[in-house]
Amino acid sequence: MTAQARDAAVMDVRFGPDGLAPAIVQDAEDGRVLMLAYVDAEALTATLTTGEVHFHSRSRDRLWRKGETSGNVLRLRDLALDCDGDALLLTVDPVGPTCHRGTRSCFDADDGADDRSVDGSGDRGSSQGFGWLETLWSTIDSRATKRPPGSYTAELLDGGVDAVGRKVSEEATEVLIAAKDDATAELIGADRAGTRAALAGEAADLFFHLLAALRERQVTPSAVIDVLRERHSG
Repeated sequence: MTAQARDAAVMDVRFGPDGLAPAIVQDAEDGRVLMLAYVDAEALTATLTTGEVHFHSRSRDRLWRKGETSGNVLRLRDLALDCDGDALLLTVDPVGPTCHRGTRSCFDADDGADDRSVDGSGDRGSSQGFGWLETLWSTIDSRATKRPPGSYTAELLDGGVDAVGRKVSEEATEVLIAAKDDATAELIGADRAGTRAALAGEAADLFFHLLAALRERQVTPSAVIDVLRERHSG
């Protein structure tokens, strides 16, 4: 962002009489609200300049870079103003837990645990990061619309339903093979790090090609989610 663009962004904010505006921080991965703090013009400029979120500390009355002592910084992904221009929404990639208590969010229970951390079994907590699939879908949709030269997605979609469907079938078979390999490793008591990683990789390929198949047929993922919701409620 240029200095001119940064200045324009700061000028658009309607700071309060104390020179501050509330800033809601949201995880770019899944939309989880992480914290609420306040920014002034200095903090907003620093955020836009460095790409790391800065606030104004009301208790210390000074500029505060989130994570300056803990290392748990917030990397800015996007910034938006509300309809009145007097509150901000910061979409971020957090590095480590956001709350000083060690929790992922300041709105979590005070259990000292980051519910995105991976334990020894590789299992995650309540957040699985499905929100990031919005980014993948946006990329696939963009490739489908613009058809940029050299794009694998564009080339795949150019092959029509048969080409995309063939890849979905191939990837589904590879997911099954990877799952069976992991089951075998578990049965004989072998190290499963490699087989679990292979299964995750094959599943990622299947996710991608399923989304590509939907886009080729102009069916949105939200339509699939609606079906799942209806089945779940039933």
